[in-house]
Amino acid sequence: MKGRILSGFRSTGKLHLGNLVGALQNWVKLQDEYECFFEIANWHALTTAYENTKDQKELIQEVAIDWIASGLDPERSTIFVQSDVPEHSELYLLLGMVIPLPWLERNPTLKEQVRDLNLQGKVNYGLLGYPVLQAADILIYRATTVPVGEDQVPHLELTREIARRFNSLYGKVFPEPKPLLTQFPKVKGTDGKKMSKSLNNNILLSDPPEVLKKKVMKSYTDPKKIHKNDPGRPEQCPIYEYHTIFNTNESPTVRRDCKRGHIGCVECKENLYPHLQEGLIPYREKREDLKKNPQKLEEILQEGGKRARKIAQETMTMVRDAMHLWN
Repeated sequence: MKGRILSGFRSTGKLHLGNLVGALQNWVKLQDEYECFFEIANWHALTTAYENTKDQKELIQEVAIDWIASGLDPERSTIFVQSDVPEHSELYLLLGMVIPLPWLERNPTLKEQVRDLNLQGKVNYGLLGYPVLQAADILIYRATTVPVGEDQVPHLELTREIARRFNSLYGKVFPEPKPLLTQFPKVKGTDGKKMSKSLNNNILLSDPPEVLKKKVMKSYTDPKKIHKNDPGRPEQCPIYEYHTIFNTNESPTVRRDCKRGHIGCVECKENLYPHLQEGLIPYREKREDLKKNPQKLEEILQEGGKRARKIAQETMTMVRDAMHLWN
């Protein structure tokens, strides 16, 4: 193994094509190269969803089901729920004692969330401090590597800064996790924007055929291609992007015919649907098997939590020793 990885998703429920192409397919490959820990971050979910917590158990289960259906193997990876490892919260508290406030206030992601979610004047302590919790998530497993896209490197650098500050104050406990630069394609949603559940423009891995077809047929296409014979701009169209993922053999032809005005948008969508439907069948079948056996899913998460907690407890012993705290 090349090292240890920690990555994860917030517990927001069923996953979509952007999650699959943007992260999960890469994670599946990494299982053969790294010791992998994949966290369902339900505490992180509370930073913006603290008013509605009653559905968290179901949302956690849906994330776990889609992960396993996509190829994450509980035998090769540790799949766990963040709150099942309470040591995260202890390390979060201790790291929070040594982190200068300006480090958090300069966080570009926080500024984006305030803007996109209209949170002006409503930033809570948890949202401001989430980078410290994120650092605790990574450092408590002494992860050596974190898979990120280029735009996420500055976020990981804050975790590296926190590790350096702790090590300089108390002695070296944490490795500085290195970024594993990875291509994370940002899949377009059905409206042409980045796919997101909050924008209601997603195609879920679990969408049944009738829902899938409705979403495809209502999808945004190039607004300048009004008539069939108008030359199109496939790079502007999410339908063409889905062809490149699920209809790879025909996608060059689709691109050529679109640019030449030889194919209309409705025909292009009708051509895409059976390929997309066929491509999602394996995911739906696997997730249906898991839905029928909730006890098996619960056992997977419990076992993952035990494995994760063993490492976390070892780390916290090292942290308390370094800080000359209680054990």
